Parts: sequence; structure tokens; C-alpha cells
Amino acid sequence: MSVDTKKIRNVVLLGHSGSGKTSFAETMLFESGAISRMGNVGASNTVSDYSAIEQERGNSLFSTLMHVKWRDCKINILDTPGFDDFIGEVVSSMKVSDTALIVLNAAHGVEVGTEILWDYVNDFKTPAIFVINQVDHDKADFDNTLEQAKERFGSKVMPFQYPLNQGAAFNSIIDVLHMVMYVFDSKGGKPAKHPIPDNEMAKAKEMHNAIVEAAAENEEGLMEKYFEKGTLSEEELTEGLRIALAHQQIYPVFCCSATKNMGSGRIMGFINDVVPSPADVPAFSLVDGNTLTYDTKATPSIFIYKTISEPQVGLVSYFKVYSGTVRAGDDLINAKNGTHERISQVFEANGKIRNTIDFLQAGDIGVTLKLKNSHTNNTLNGKGLTIEIDPIHFPEPRIRTAVTPPSKADMEKLIKSLHQIEEEDPTLVIEQSASLKQTIIHGQGQLHLDLIKYRIEKVNGVQMNFERPRIPYRETITRSANESYRHKKQSGGAGQFGEVHMRIEPYHDGMANPEGLTVKNTEIDTLEWGGKLAFYWCIVGGTIDAKYASAIKKGIMQKMQEGPLTGSHCQDIRVSIYDGKMHAVDSNDMAFMLASVGAFRAAFKNAGPQILEPIYNVEITCPDAAMGDIMGDLQTRRAIIVGMDSDGHYQKIKARVPIAEMYQYSSTLRSISQGRAKFTRKFADYVPVPPDIQQKLIAEHHEEED
Repeated sequence: MSVDTKKIRNVVLLGHSGSGKTSFAETMLFESGAISRMGNVGASNTVSDYSAIEQERGNSLFSTLMHVKWRDCKINILDTPGFDDFIGEVVSSMKVSDTALIVLNAAHGVEVGTEILWDYVNDFKTPAIFVINQVDHDKADFDNTLEQAKERFGSKVMPFQYPLNQGAAFNSIIDVLHMVMYVFDSKGGKPAKHPIPDNEMAKAKEMHNAIVEAAAENEEGLMEKYFEKGTLSEEELTEGLRIALAHQQIYPVFCCSATKNMGSGRIMGFINDVVPSPADVPAFSLVDGNTLTYDTKATPSIFIYKTISEPQVGLVSYFKVYSGTVRAGDDLINAKNGTHERISQVFEANGKIRNTIDFLQAGDIGVTLKLKNSHTNNTLNGKGLTIEIDPIHFPEPRIRTAVTPPSKADMEKLIKSLHQIEEEDPTLVIEQSASLKQTIIHGQGQLHLDLIKYRIEKVNGVQMNFERPRIPYRETITRSANESYRHKKQSGGAGQFGEVHMRIEPYHDGMANPEGLTVKNTEIDTLEWGGKLAFYWCIVGGTIDAKYASAIKKGIMQKMQEGPLTGSHCQDIRVSIYDGKMHAVDSNDMAFMLASVGAFRAAFKNAGPQILEPIYNVEITCPDAAMGDIMGDLQTRRAIIVGMDSDGHYQKIKARVPIAEMYQYSSTLRSISQGRAKFTRKFADYVPVPPDIQQKLIAEHHEEED
């Protein structure tokens, strides 16, 4: 069912977990005839949440592509998770969508998950429609939810409908756009149209006039007609609303009961009539800074927004056509790596059900299989086209944990499985740290990491344990120290001899030359782990031949990779080699390298050694009620509060927190805020650890070595 670009609507369902997105998608599919029977989340038989773990948990954990035919349009629907831990699935879906349907729970109002998602709606400049769902709930409060939405998201939030009798007896919606009342029977579906009751007419007219004014404001010609006639025709109103919605000048609000199938048809009608097609949205961005518009007649270009691996199938690639028409059998070129890919088949999807089609046109979304060298964020072009779509910018990881298999024999299999998931999930980062001697995974939250563990164990058949990750401490010095070391070895045949005298000092850019020494040569190295090593050659009179300088520096660098205190990397140190001795026969590179290691180790311990720990800037957004508990918890984590600000209905706490105190913080924050707080973290700098912690770390390191 490939259709023209102007007849395509790409909508993403967003909302806090439990708002009813999956149920709303189900009723859209049923009402359109795409499925013959409505499933429900409780029975684990919905089109969207089809994976075993989603059915087991009763929540969306992955984005799901679906589509319906409504009137003369094809509506592509992307259902997304409501948990912030799976924000990568949301961001990738928003990348290829042209309108957001933000689902609110009428019983709970605007929840923190919705606030988080609103930031992305603004970032993507996505037109948005609010759907207040579950108006049939005993505790439903449409008016309160609407007021919260206006308070949080601004005066552009405007009701197009409201329920007449919300609660368990809900069956009627007053539509103030069409000025009609829809009345549903107990089975839902297509409603009967009735006049608006007299006692509701004044309220309905006031809301209708506000919509007409909003539509007229965005087009000069419509404004003139509105002033002349005092109203707009249905066609004029539709055109004005399309312009206002596309430019985020209005956020319409609808209501429904997804589980009773009441209201979805009217919302799909609005999507058909008013929501912008890909042809109506602004030009999209390219990596080189240029922009492009959707054109079915141009050379084909597709963008892969999601990749998954399925047993017995292999790689499954979800893509949007940004240019031209893509057909089965097309040969395309990956703009990132230059490899050629054959599009063997093209599919439309409704959850796990995929149907083969001949082609997809610009603006449409589909699926293909078994691409060899192409993954999420890759652009594939037809011959002669070299564009690259601006990639999805995924959020930085927020938590980390070390992982181990039950036995060393399974490590290779575990790493292979992790990297396979990393290819599918760009919000997962795998770090094999040689310095920490751990494999560390970085993710968005504890639920995210738990899902990775589930997939590794259930799908890949590899057991995986979580462990507390080690901390990438750094070591440095606080004062100057001189030291010498002689390496001498004689065991038959050629011996080894080297003696090195060095001064070590804390280093900073622009510091004066070492006092009392004659500097012959200077090398300033930026270390790969951060900080610098300044190596000064100050030998006068040839006591050590200059040819041994590189060996001496190599020994210093070797010891700086595993520092004397805890085995951590050393940084920001100046080493001046000012004297020593050599032997005409027994001196060699190895002897001087070992002598420099000994001298550096001894000097370091006499130079006020200091362990540094990584500090992160942490920003927590939370409701007022949770602020006290969150602040109290931060104090137990050696955090320094650097600021507090209001952000609409929420408070923002800004703090500097040692990463050593952030282990499992995601779970703690969720617990103490009842899931109503979020946080971000970003590396700030390294600072000295307190003396008592330094002594503890040194003692622990000595125990490990023993």
C-alpha cells in the first residue's frame, strides 16, 4: 500500500508509562479495519507490545511500527515506550515522524514522563496533538488534566473536544471544532451524531471561536476573511489549522477511551484532514549543513532509524524514504562507509507482521532485511547521490555497571553478544577498560540495563552478572621531590647498569623552567587518559648519553600508566632528568628504563602524592514534594549543591557528585520520587579525594596486590 507523499501521515505516540499509548494504537488499527479484533495489554495480545519481555512486564520497551488506511491517507504509527530508560527508542521514532500524539492519562494528569518527552518535541520542532485518554476511568478529571497541560506546555494548548460525562458511564464527546456531539453505544466504534445540548452550547461556542481565531492568525488572507465574515468556511478552517499545527502555533486537545474504542475515529479523521504530510514539513537537515525536501522523482535515499536482530532472520532494518522511490532489488550505497547494499525486499509492518510490497515513496516508512554493513543512523543512496541525513543525536548514558560471565570461557561470547546489542541500541555503550580491568556497560537507567541482561541471557544464551564498576581514579603530586635510582644486574655475560637522578614536580601550562637546572630539551605530551607529562632533559657533561633519553621516558610513562598509589593513571607531572651514570659496556635501554621506573616510584611517594576522583555535574528535575528527600540523599553521596532553579511545575537541583557515589542512583531516584524525577549527568573534572578515602583506597590496592 504505497501512496503519494501528500497522502502519508507519520505520527509517533508519546506519553508516560501507563497513559495508554499501546491501547490507543490498538483501537486505531481496529477502527480502521487493519485488524479484526482488538487486543489488550492485560491479555498480552496487542499488535504493538509483541516481544516476550514486553508481554511479561505489561509495558512497551521497544518502538513498534504500524500503519492504517484511513479515508484517503496512509497513517504510519510509531508506538514508543513510556519509561525514560528507553529514550533511545523514542528519539529514533521522533526522528522519522512528522507529528506527535501525546497521550495523557485523565486520571493522573501530566506526569514526569510527558515532561521529559516535551523537551524532545521542542528539540525536533515536532507538531503535537494531545490525546487525553482513559476519560472512562472512575477518577478521570479531563478539566484538571487540560489545565495542567496548559500550565506546563503553554497557552497554545487548546481543547477541540471535551467529554460530556466522564467516568465509568462515559459515552459522549462534544466536538467544538465540528460543533457536534458524538454519542457511542456500549461497544464503541462509530458514534451517532447529535446536536450539542443547550446547556453546553455557550461553552462549546466559546471554545470553537478560540479555534477559529487561532486558525486565522497564521495566514493573512484568512484573517481578512475572518474579520469580514466573523467566521471561516470548513475548508478555510482546515487550511488555517494545518498551517498553525505545522508551525507549532497550536496544540489541539482531543479525548477518548482507547479500551472502549470511543473517540479514535475522530482523531484519525483530524490526522487525515489537518496533520501535515511529509510534503508539508520544513526541509530536513543534511550532515553538510544543507537541507533537502521530500521528492518522489529524485534519486532514492533512505535513512535507517532502527536496527534489530531476529532469530532465523538476521538483521532487520527500519527506514524512512527521504528521497525518490525505493524498490525491491535496488542497489544503494552507504554514505558512511561506501559499501553497496541490495534492497532484497521491501515490507510494510504492523508489529511483528510484515507484508511484502513493491516499493515505497518519499516520506514513507518501511522495513528491509539482511543489510550487510548498514545500521542505525546510516544513509543509503542511489547511484550518483552523495547526501547524508543528519543523524539521530542520542542522549549520553547516565549509569554504568561492570559485567562478568560465570566463567572466563564465556567472556568472548558475552562480549560478542553485547556488541551485537550495541549495534541495535546506540544508547548502550560498551567499554572494555584495560586500566580498570573490567568490561563496563553504560546505559540510560537500571531498567535499560536489566533489559540488556534479559536479552543476553534469554536470546543469546549467555549468563551475565552485574558488578560494581571500578572508578577511573587519577594520581598526581602536590610538591617537588628529587630522587635517584641505580639499576645494576650482573649474572654472567653482559650485565645491566643504569643510574638516573630525576626531579618531579606538579605541572601546569606556562610554568617556569626548573630552578637550578639547565634544560637541553623539552617534550610536552598530552596523555590519552587526560592531563600531561612534561619531560625535560637537563643532563650536562654527558653523564648519561642522550640516546638513552627515550628509554628513560618510556620507563616513566610505563609507571604513569599504573601509578604507585592505586595503579591508576598519573597525570600533570614534570620530570627533569639532571644527572646519572652509565657504563661503557653494561648500559643499555632496558637498564635505563628500569632505573627510571625505580626513581619515579620513589620520587612520587615523597612528592605529596594525591589521588584524584572524577566529578560529574548532575542535574535533577523533580516535583516540590520530592525535593527534600532527594537533597538528603545527595548529601549522603558527598555531593555539593551548586544551584536550585524552578522549571515550570518542577524544581531543578544542580550538584557536583563523585562518580564513586553514583552507583545505582537511577533506581534510588526512581524510588524516592515515585518515578517522578529525572536526572542527567556530565563529566566535569577531577578533584582530590578526601584524606580518609585516599588512605582507604591505598590500603585496598595493597591488599589486592598481596
